[in-house]
Amino acid sequence: MKPTRRSASYQPPIPLAEEEVPPDAPLAARMRPRSLDEVVGQEAAIGPGSAVRRALAAGYLPSLILWGPPGCGKTTIARLLAREVAARFVQVSAVASGVGELRAIIEEARRARSVGVRTVLFIDEIHRFNKAQQDVVLPAVEDGGLVLIGATTENPSFEVVAPLLSRMRVLRLEPLSPEALGALIDRALTDPGRGLGAFGLTLDREARQVLIAGAGGDARVALTALELAAYAARGSGRSGITAEDVKAALLDRRPGYDKAGDAHYDTISAFIKSLRGSDPDAALYWLARMLEAGEDPLFIVRRMVIFAAEDVGLADPQALVIATACQQAVHFVGMPEGFLPLAETALYLALAPKSNSALRSYARAREAARTTAHLPVPLHLRNAVTGLMRAMGYGQGYRYPHDEPGHVAAGERYLPEELGAQRFYEPGTLGREPELGSWRPASSAEGFGEEATP
Repeated sequence: MKPTRRSASYQPPIPLAEEEVPPDAPLAARMRPRSLDEVVGQEAAIGPGSAVRRALAAGYLPSLILWGPPGCGKTTIARLLAREVAARFVQVSAVASGVGELRAIIEEARRARSVGVRTVLFIDEIHRFNKAQQDVVLPAVEDGGLVLIGATTENPSFEVVAPLLSRMRVLRLEPLSPEALGALIDRALTDPGRGLGAFGLTLDREARQVLIAGAGGDARVALTALELAAYAARGSGRSGITAEDVKAALLDRRPGYDKAGDAHYDTISAFIKSLRGSDPDAALYWLARMLEAGEDPLFIVRRMVIFAAEDVGLADPQALVIATACQQAVHFVGMPEGFLPLAETALYLALAPKSNSALRSYARAREAARTTAHLPVPLHLRNAVTGLMRAMGYGQGYRYPHDEPGHVAAGERYLPEELGAQRFYEPGTLGREPELGSWRPASSAEGFGEEATP
């Protein structure tokens, strides 16, 4: 951004200075990185040599969306980016800021720009921004009136309107790896100024592993639990933090899961793919992940009913019966005991032989139906329910299969004549399907063309 004019009466706001954190602030706040070089675990997004760091070296900061899980450093990174270009930093929450407040911020940013001061508007939880709020900030982002940085835990391609998203760069931030969490824990434990170094505490190997595993990639959780465990150890007169201290500090931390967000769709996808891959262990794991996070069990069983028809199909027709029975059982029993029929059905579906012939066969028939919808139903297949219909030839020549040998009208045509003897269904090779497929009369198997792909 370049200054356009100066006003003698206007005093520019002060750019973001290094934040003073009170000594009694939580450990996670005290240990917040003071420079981009102190940020760990996000090297791909903002590390040395990244596109953002190279742009910052040239004095340029683009509008960004920081997309990542809780505790990965989104707010801290936004503040540090603003500091790198000596910009003023304005933070708002998407759920608490109305259109009027945003317009005031944009006007203030334009006035600051006129005297050469840049503004970074940081919107926490930008996925909760409604369309009206996004439309307000769009012109300012487009003309460079301010730099917009949004933080979100949800996929921005679903939550941010296309015109705004096209003017921003999405930076994918990852959950902190065990190595990154370990580095943060060691830094906090030994730093005498901001951390716990003055206490002279030690963290044994088991306690460190429990803390890293329990944090689940969330730096805030790790440091908050470490602080509580440290004070618990001191209160007991001990100089070492034990695994029991850490477990008590972590308490019962349920996995982050939003039933309308990415975790919802990603986890059910992993579950279905595990069933399709015939992995009962993985299927149970993802099922437990969903149930422990509070997922609607009827949503899970609906997907299993679909799976039974789509992926097991005629290789084991009993799978659909079992999945449907599971739906009835879960609805009748409820939770928590509903996990039993869910687990049983998941195991059955994972272990069952697989066939997607119903999906593929219907796709071929659907394509033919779409391209030949103009073809009339053959007269002999039509019901003759009135005298006029009979006079017009409806039903004439129809052969009743139960009056024929083997209950099959050999050679009878049931497709429009223009389709010939085209075959849409090709039996699978697993489970019961070869046996079921063998029941088709040989005369109907002629003319099968190249397989279509759904």
